[in-house]
Amino acid sequence: MTIHFIGAGPGAADLLTLRGRDLIAACPVCLYAGSLVPGEVLSHCPPGARIVNTAPLSLDEIIAEMRAAHAAGQDVARLHSGDLSVWSAMGEQLRRLRAEGIPYDVTPGVPAFAAAAAALETELTLPGVVQSVVLTRTSGRASAMPPGETLANFARTGALMAIHLSIHVLDRVVAELLPHYGADCPVAVVWRASWPDQRIVRATLGTLRTALGAEMERTALILVGRSLGAGAAGESRLYAADYDRRFRPVGARPRFPEAE
Repeated sequence: MTIHFIGAGPGAADLLTLRGRDLIAACPVCLYAGSLVPGEVLSHCPPGARIVNTAPLSLDEIIAEMRAAHAAGQDVARLHSGDLSVWSAMGEQLRRLRAEGIPYDVTPGVPAFAAAAAALETELTLPGVVQSVVLTRTSGRASAMPPGETLANFARTGALMAIHLSIHVLDRVVAELLPHYGADCPVAVVWRASWPDQRIVRATLGTLRTALGAEMERTALILVGRSLGAGAAGESRLYAADYDRRFRPVGARPRFPEAE
């Protein structure tokens, strides 16, 4: 048997990888983070599956569920929202499983920032405007930020920032970013990206607090950067007619003359 850690995506039940969907459908046990994974995703579970909401459980209790399934020879679908590589608390579970010799594997999922960008119909990286995306958050009770990982330090680069789990300290976020991005910098707040009740607020750093009105919940994602409003951005060279590339040789002396 195997514990299958699966990125359950941002919310929509069909925003899963095919592998993730098929693993969920094949596992007689499903452990899911009920505070963030919507019930619709559980529709992929097989009939009669043991489905456990781990939101009220401690780490020891979660591992106990996995241990029991392992002893019974049952595969487990362990669902976390978004993608497992960031803020999933997967690592501490894997360390426990390794110590006990319980096999596991990991299937990636669609991250919240990608779902938010899709909802905004926006390319976050634009030629000559932004070429980097910073995924970050502010300090919380569960996890403090390392000293050097401040919003101000990241903002100095001019990168597009995707700020998670920070809507409750919005005033502090705006205050730290304003000196570096300016009041006219485009901002978008996306709440529950891909869910049926998804909400989007577009503004600038200077108008965000007024535009937002009533506070959204902690799961809202704040996106800040010039690429959010760069409608007149330059085009990349990739598809330019005079750009010599391997699969489209151009000119009398192309770089890749043998390309097919």
